[in-house]
Amino acid sequence: MYLKKVDGPRAITLPDGTVMTRADLPPVDTRRWVASRKAAVVKAVRYGLLSDEQARDRYKLSAEELGEWMRAVAAHGEEALKATLVQRFRDHGDDA
Repeated sequence: MYLKKVDGPRAITLPDGTVMTRADLPPVDTRRWVASRKAAVVKAVRYGLLSDEQARDRYKLSAEELGEWMRAVAAHGEEALKATLVQRFRDHGDDA
């Protein structure tokens, strides 16, 4: 069997003990970003399967977009990635 050369690990173990591999990532041509796909990318970056730069290049994301996903999960968990809950979790720094 031939394995394609990749930069970085092929698999990581998440804190809950599950193993995440590159096969668990969304397809490169993903256009519709549902919460579960965003969460997979965030986990991959957070735990070292992909670097921030690799994720942005692979999925054509801006630094701001990926950063917002990362901040939302860090502050509120994966629930914050759901489009229907964005308003509830959005940072309203000017509301003070």
